[in-house]
Amino acid sequence: MDNEYYLELSENPVQFENASSVNNVFFDEANKQVFAVRSGGATGVVVKGPEDKSPIAFRMDDKGEVKCIKFSLGNKILAVQRTPKSVDFINFIPDYPHLEFSHECKTKNGNVLGFCWTNWNEVVFVTDQGIEFYQVLPDKRTLKMLKSQSINVNWYIYCPETSVLLLSTTVQGNVLQPFAFKNGTMSKLPKFEIELPMVPKPAKLSLSERDIAVASIYGELYVMYLKHHSRSTNSSGAEVVLYHLPREGPCKKTHVLKLNTTGKFALNVVDNLVVVHHQSSQTSIIFDIKLREQDCPMNVHQPVLPARSIHPCKIPLTGPTAAPSQASVPCELYSSTWSVFQPDIIISASEGYLWYLQVKLQPTVNLLQDKGKLMDFLLRRRDCKMVILSVCSQMLEGGEKGNLPVVATVFDKLNQVYKEYLEAEQAYTVAMESGPSRFSSSYKRPVRTQAVVDQSDMYTHVLSAFTEKKDVSHKFIIAVLMEYIRSLNQFQITVQHYLYELVIKTLVQHNLFYMLHQFLQYHVLSDSKPLACLLLSLESTYPPAHQLSLDMLKRLSTANDEIVEVLLSKQQVLGALRFVRSVGGHDNVSARKFLDAARQTNDTMLFYTIFRFFEQRNLRLRGNPAFNPGEHCEEHVAYFKEVFGEHTLMKAATV
Repeated sequence: MDNEYYLELSENPVQFENASSVNNVFFDEANKQVFAVRSGGATGVVVKGPEDKSPIAFRMDDKGEVKCIKFSLGNKILAVQRTPKSVDFINFIPDYPHLEFSHECKTKNGNVLGFCWTNWNEVVFVTDQGIEFYQVLPDKRTLKMLKSQSINVNWYIYCPETSVLLLSTTVQGNVLQPFAFKNGTMSKLPKFEIELPMVPKPAKLSLSERDIAVASIYGELYVMYLKHHSRSTNSSGAEVVLYHLPREGPCKKTHVLKLNTTGKFALNVVDNLVVVHHQSSQTSIIFDIKLREQDCPMNVHQPVLPARSIHPCKIPLTGPTAAPSQASVPCELYSSTWSVFQPDIIISASEGYLWYLQVKLQPTVNLLQDKGKLMDFLLRRRDCKMVILSVCSQMLEGGEKGNLPVVATVFDKLNQVYKEYLEAEQAYTVAMESGPSRFSSSYKRPVRTQAVVDQSDMYTHVLSAFTEKKDVSHKFIIAVLMEYIRSLNQFQITVQHYLYELVIKTLVQHNLFYMLHQFLQYHVLSDSKPLACLLLSLESTYPPAHQLSLDMLKRLSTANDEIVEVLLSKQQVLGALRFVRSVGGHDNVSARKFLDAARQTNDTMLFYTIFRFFEQRNLRLRGNPAFNPGEHCEEHVAYFKEVFGEHTLMKAATV
């Protein structure tokens, strides 16, 4: 069962003093900080964030119950709301006076519902009658109004990642008005309506803040609406409706996630997956809006995997009852005291823990049987490479011929992503080489994500080990290797020579020389120098390999020198000479190189033949068989005289 939990809480949670009658706990979604405020701050405030190695601790005067407390970005200015009319500010900038100053909302009869920092010195007050956007001037201890907007507000949600504020308006609360903030500017985006399952009569507030969440999924902003089961509409259960909120243009309903059950739910977004927690069954399900369902309308989604609980975990036991033997106790998952925040945070204020929710990919491998769908799912996840490679290895273990179409599908999905990355890399290189232009500045170097599985990854982690397997038929091994090469060719990706070498070694190992011959003859294996050298080395086990290699090198046409070197290193001196003559290079080759190689064979007749050839070449080119001093052949001339006698040297032609 342990390998079926695909969700877990982070290993090192942020710990803080748990909520009690003297300690109030607040969470700031922008800075991801937890505030523990004791006795209104008089006996201390401790601020802990995920990145902060050392928590911030300070005291402030108890001026009444704290309703909301947040730092501006970078912990420069602290804002505290204690009354419905005003917000207090305290400077935390070094060398600035650590004094408190207050600001009342400008709307007459308006009550402050809350506030959001949009920058280190910009804050927006949300009142029940509109919003007020301010610049904070810490040196003057005052606020300057930048912009305001009157609108009846029921409640609000702020998305710090995109600086978008969502206001619930109208009597029913289902008309949402977004505002975007950037560099001191506030822009009003088109409002949109959330479709309610039923309209109450008389009209009353029907859309709760609890049922709306805002999150970024695949780089786009979505408003997620938890639409509860309605008996009157005969629906099969609750669903999550996603509204896409673009930077420009109207917000549109784009996806429906079917929960197929009813009850209390909470939403998170982890690694671009929508996670829906169901309290009564104590399980969670995940949705991927980029996965298409075959038997569903285009944008209706079923859970990717069966419902599972978050992985059980333990938390340290603290307090006077904690004995060494009971250092930790099981954490109560899906507790009614849990608070869920976007995108991936779960807080238990009663126990004093903040966790990040994480997706574990390995368990998904056995829960999702359709390998094509599994690949689509994994390729979009952050830390996917090793899991993808393990799926490829596992897929090949069966060694079934019927498995080949599945193998082909998986290879094609991997190589499509690989090709897209190569093309992006090439486009970037071309843009950079073409010099500065108005386009090249917009080109960013493509990020190589873990989804890019290249040939060396496949070779190292999957294919080389697979070819060694004794319990898999060699025909299936060769079919898989050729399938991978086919897929690379289909996407016009240059096949690396080590993959061809793997094919050749496998064919030779099983004495499938006729197949090797065919692969080379029909250019299934592309010509390359390393491949030609490998073929030459196979000559002892398969003599025709020698000629196949030379033919390949000839086709490469730029490899003449390598062919000569290879043949000489194999002591095939006559073969090398014949090759040089066949390509018309025999008038320019080094005589000494050939004579050295002939001497190393210890074959005197071979040496005699080679020596004679170069004497004749000298005679033909210069009218004299003797070697020039620049050719450095003196020792070979001396050896020839010693073995065959001086009288055997050719004489210069006399006229």
